Amino acid sequence: LEQMLTSNKPEFMAIYGRRRIGKTFLIRNFFEKMDLIFFDVMGAKKGTLSQQIKHFTKRIGDVFYNGASLAVGKNWDNTFEILTEAIAITPKDKKIVLFFDEFPWMATKNSRLIQHLDYYWNQHWSKNSKIKLIICGSSASWIIEKIVNSKGGLHNRLTRDISLEPFALSDTKKFLQKQGVNLTNKQITQIYMVTGGVPYYLSKIEKGLSAVQSVGNLAFKSNSFLMKEFDNLFSSLFDRDDIYVEVIRTIARRRYGIGQEELLKSMGKALHGKKGKSILQSLQDTNFIISFKPLFHKRKGIYYKVIDEYTLFYFHWIEPIKDTLLKKGLSRDYWEKIQASTAWHSWAGYAFESICYEHLTQIRKKLGLSATAMPSTWKYVPIKGSKEQGAQIDLLFERDDDAITICEIKYTDKPFEIDKQYARSLLNKVEVFRRKTRTNKQIFIAIISANGLKPTIHSEKMITKCVTLDDLFKD
Repeated sequence: LEQMLTSNKPEFMAIYGRRRIGKTFLIRNFFEKMDLIFFDVMGAKKGTLSQQIKHFTKRIGDVFYNGASLAVGKNWDNTFEILTEAIAITPKDKKIVLFFDEFPWMATKNSRLIQHLDYYWNQHWSKNSKIKLIICGSSASWIIEKIVNSKGGLHNRLTRDISLEPFALSDTKKFLQKQGVNLTNKQITQIYMVTGGVPYYLSKIEKGLSAVQSVGNLAFKSNSFLMKEFDNLFSSLFDRDDIYVEVIRTIARRRYGIGQEELLKSMGKALHGKKGKSILQSLQDTNFIISFKPLFHKRKGIYYKVIDEYTLFYFHWIEPIKDTLLKKGLSRDYWEKIQASTAWHSWAGYAFESICYEHLTQIRKKLGLSATAMPSTWKYVPIKGSKEQGAQIDLLFERDDDAITICEIKYTDKPFEIDKQYARSLLNKVEVFRRKTRTNKQIFIAIISANGLKPTIHSEKMITKCVTLDDLFKD
């Protein structure tokens, strides 16, 4: 942002990311206190063309004419002309930031907003070195398709773009500390399992409370924030949000991911053709899912896995009791009691795996791998009735040095212990992997364990590296 502001040329930036991620907060906090003209205007969700133009024109009057009321144009051509005339009378030494927030909402049907933006940028604004234009929106797929990857007049016009992603664990810790919330890495991780790294969700965490208390307050009271947020989240991001929810629900049912072919088949017409691929890409662009290709997989194709912690938490813990939460909420110690259940431990392991997939950079670094080491998963399911044993590998890295690092992911309260039975199971997994992939590469075994690894004769013999929770918190 600073580079854009201090450059001596006109700039056109796109910033996109999911709802609540802090796009508007970032732009306003950076520019509002600076000695420049900051024109910010936000699209109205489901607003008509006339409403969008009315709001836009009012902001022109507020920013450029000391609050004067201006005649409202009939279309975007008139409106951008009014803005261009306002820019023309500004002091020559003042830089001008044009911040069009929730721009996709402004683009109502038949409004020709994109075409008019194209014209005024190319014909007028791009010739003025004072102008820094920022297009913003929660509908990441719309911004990417219409602005970033535009095939029309805006093709290659962007000078910069920012894909604003959720906080990593290290950022989350710093953010909470700024709010006076000082918790251990374990407690922060338990909050992250529920909220992910979404700043707005994290801003709801109160100091003086444990992770269990915070989650109880946010999720399991009557009309709780995290209960209501889910519907708001998807409806703000996508038209026909019910389809997107059903797609992500289907993917979430598969802990280790689902193949595109199987997903398309199970969803039927809802994911047919280009529409289906567009939906899946949109969910990736907004960091709800990731796509990957399992290593050595016979049936080549893309797999999808849900990595959004809040979504996984909502499906597993809130949605089944939503009616109760709407009416009366639950007892104050509900979530605390849940912690002792096998269901919680199973879910926590799933959530921890999701966190690991979002912290591959930290894992690579601890394992001493280069950035070119490609992450993947692998599994073998024997034919029904076969006496063969199957195998599932949580995470592996294919390396450039003729080696593969296989990672086991474990979320336990104490250092994980590899006993004789587990060692045998792990050796069998490696053997199945070798036999079915026919790889001759060197195999190394690493473990990602939240609380480290208890030294045993088996761990000393089998495990080459151990990644702990504290390692995931490093920048």
